[in-house]
Amino acid sequence: MDLTYPPEAEAFRAEIRAWLEEHLPEGWFDEGFELTGEERKRFNEEWVRTLFDGGWICASWPVEYGGKGLSVIENVVLTEEFARARAPMRADFFGDTLVGPTILQWGTEEQKQEYLPKILKGQMSWCQGFSEPEAGSDLASLKTKATLDGDELVITGQKVWTTQAQYADYCFLLARTDPDAPKHKGISYLLVPMKQPGVEVRPIVQPDGSAEFNEVFFSEARCPNENVVGGLNNGWHVAMTTLGFERGSSATTSHRRFERELEVIIDKARENGRVGDPMIRQRLVRQWSKIQIMRVNGYRTLSSVLHDKKDMGVAALGATNKMFWSETHRDTMKLAMDVLGMDGDILTGKPDDERVPGMARREAARDYPVTPLQAAFFFSRSETIWGGTAEIQRNIVGERVLGLPKEPKPPSSVTSGSKSPVPQSPGT
Repeated sequence: MDLTYPPEAEAFRAEIRAWLEEHLPEGWFDEGFELTGEERKRFNEEWVRTLFDGGWICASWPVEYGGKGLSVIENVVLTEEFARARAPMRADFFGDTLVGPTILQWGTEEQKQEYLPKILKGQMSWCQGFSEPEAGSDLASLKTKATLDGDELVITGQKVWTTQAQYADYCFLLARTDPDAPKHKGISYLLVPMKQPGVEVRPIVQPDGSAEFNEVFFSEARCPNENVVGGLNNGWHVAMTTLGFERGSSATTSHRRFERELEVIIDKARENGRVGDPMIRQRLVRQWSKIQIMRVNGYRTLSSVLHDKKDMGVAALGATNKMFWSETHRDTMKLAMDVLGMDGDILTGKPDDERVPGMARREAARDYPVTPLQAAFFFSRSETIWGGTAEIQRNIVGERVLGLPKEPKPPSSVTSGSKSPVPQSPGT
């Protein structure tokens, strides 16, 4: 790892820090400061406008598309300072972190002019239509189809685990547009309007009563041909770009939310005396050590990008990091429930519970009042799946880093009668 922040990056850091101190609410940096329910709601609404006026939403985008044209190291410094201040820095994760950068890389000029300004201003919300009931880990086996009909594509199929679909204006969706092509070759990446006939959203209620995930059914829904990103039947390559953004963002700051979360768990262990249990103490130390490994791996990823190192590809680093942090978080939240003991089975959450960054990312229903730790436990179960399962990440590392042969496929005579899909490598 070879990473030194240049003087100009540190000068930029001072500029961001001064801006945050000026624009965050009075008392924000004081110990014990907390916004009440109404104050938090008002802040969230006003903060997006403040970020936009300051030019900090999508600041890494080129100036001609509304960004500041920040370099990689400047964007890292920006993320670090917002994380240090515990200040939100994005309007819509799916828009400004996933589909926006994808349109920047693959979109036509018309698509950039149409969608990027609305993403920047928070005027358009998005959801991701990748996973299907029988095409999750083996994404290229998707069956949703889109058929050309004049100047439109007609879409029929089903997506599942589609976060925020009930609120989204658009879905960036993968559909099969050439059924006769090899499965990685006949897929297209579409920007599909959600508010139209033929689109049905069914919430999937989770154990804590929330319903952020959804099933989405497309019954001859329509998408203009000009909404194909990256060209017809080139969607697999475009989708890998989107998944790369999902797996590799915030490399040097993502560990911080896990640090804060572990601090809460340690405080609970002190309060109820479990910190005196040698096994609990050992597990707490183990999880702390793993979070420090996350921090180092983040800097390794940044160093690899800055110096264009080829010893371990960025995609493989992203796969390693995603596999490691998601499994570490799952194990940390299992530890949290063990620290709480029987109290972890009691619903004692309140609407005004303090929200720790990285915790309680889904708001629970009022009739199932989980605490922030309980909500984080539920959410952590999904993190080893979205963005590519841990099994898929192991395939990537095995094949691209260790040089192992590709995972063998079962004979077609075996799979033809099988009701369950066999996970395979996502391919290239």
